[in-house]
Amino acid sequence: MVDQKQAASLDPSFQIGKYDVRKLLGKGATGTVYLAIDTFSGKEVALKTIGPEVFSDPEFGTVYRSQFLNEASLAGKLKHPHIVSILDAAVHEDSGYIAMECVVGGALSEYASEDKLLPVADVIQIGFKCCGALEYAFREGIVHRDIKPANIMIVQGTEVKISDFGAAFLRKSQAVQTNPLGSPFYMSPEQFEGETLTHHSDMYSLGVVLYELLTGKRPFIADNIEGLVKKILQENPAPPSSLRAGLPEGIDRVVLRAMGKKPEHRYPTWSEFAVALSNAAQLVLPPDAIADSAKFLSLKSVETLAALSDAELWELAGVGRWSRVAAKQAIVREDEPGQSFFFLAKGEAKVIRQARLLNVVARNEFFGEMAWIRGGEMPRHATVESMTELLLAEFEPAALMRMSLGAQLQLTRALMRNLVERLVLANTRLQKN
Repeated sequence: MVDQKQAASLDPSFQIGKYDVRKLLGKGATGTVYLAIDTFSGKEVALKTIGPEVFSDPEFGTVYRSQFLNEASLAGKLKHPHIVSILDAAVHEDSGYIAMECVVGGALSEYASEDKLLPVADVIQIGFKCCGALEYAFREGIVHRDIKPANIMIVQGTEVKISDFGAAFLRKSQAVQTNPLGSPFYMSPEQFEGETLTHHSDMYSLGVVLYELLTGKRPFIADNIEGLVKKILQENPAPPSSLRAGLPEGIDRVVLRAMGKKPEHRYPTWSEFAVALSNAAQLVLPPDAIADSAKFLSLKSVETLAALSDAELWELAGVGRWSRVAAKQAIVREDEPGQSFFFLAKGEAKVIRQARLLNVVARNEFFGEMAWIRGGEMPRHATVESMTELLLAEFEPAALMRMSLGAQLQLTRALMRNLVERLVLANTRLQKN
């Protein structure tokens, strides 16, 4: 490996392992991050390196090595659209590197001041996506332990990825794990008290992050660590709405519950916290807006899609063309060509052929999938008309092809099951007649 001091003085083109370093992205107290090219795949990566001076630090070297090994051990294990992927790692006696997915949009810490606040609706959507990522991590046996704005990277808009699992507690690990201080402003009360940590600890930290992104202020500040800990353990923060004009009090309740002093005061599960955030988004979104959280939760509630992972559901939500449709509007017409299919997230529609009512499509049902399964533009067999206002998603073949092969396979299986069940039901009705 190239010596870190030497690397810093070199022209930004040198080799670390199989990685061709192109540019310095950032340098901290414990390591350096470069933009690099994987010479095997040709893909850009963020390469975090750590040198001898860090591992040999007489006071914290052992902790730094433990944290670096912690993060390196997760290479290839965390696969979620809102978690930075750790692609590769190598740890030597006096140095090491971790190759990660490259996210170049900056961190949320850029938007944690009063003069650079994000729109409230964006903050809520970011929080919703972080809930899903941290729920996934917890199912994999991981408590992050260092959730803060600097560790949530921006891809684009409200698309974010959680990074830096160096301080994570790996519940399935047999190794002795240190309990680093982390970032005191965001630590849960139970972290300070040395209690066993669950997902509720990360939930508290995410609540603090949302508080800061909404108001530009941290909920607790003090002149020293002792004073800060006392406030976190004993005092209640000011409601966010008292610090930002126009912020609905309904959002106060969601954020402050996540920041409850004791785990049992917070949401029982990540899913319940996520749903509360999604509901809160309706307080600040325009009536015709369709939030990413609403799309995801609509698909998540469909029984036939239960085999799709959260990552695959996010893919499906992302390729759909979502819209609100007024009552008494034709969505497809019989004999007109088509190749897309539809998902009814809200409302009811009727299926008509030659002026005869064939069926009623209800919430959480698909229709029109025969055209997609057959392939190519084929005449529709029936007309589908909205009976109420609808929340509708249309899926075009070209858009679905952008999904991963695994997601496409699971979706096809789900639609085939749905179609078979519908045919069985129709056959039963015919026999009764």
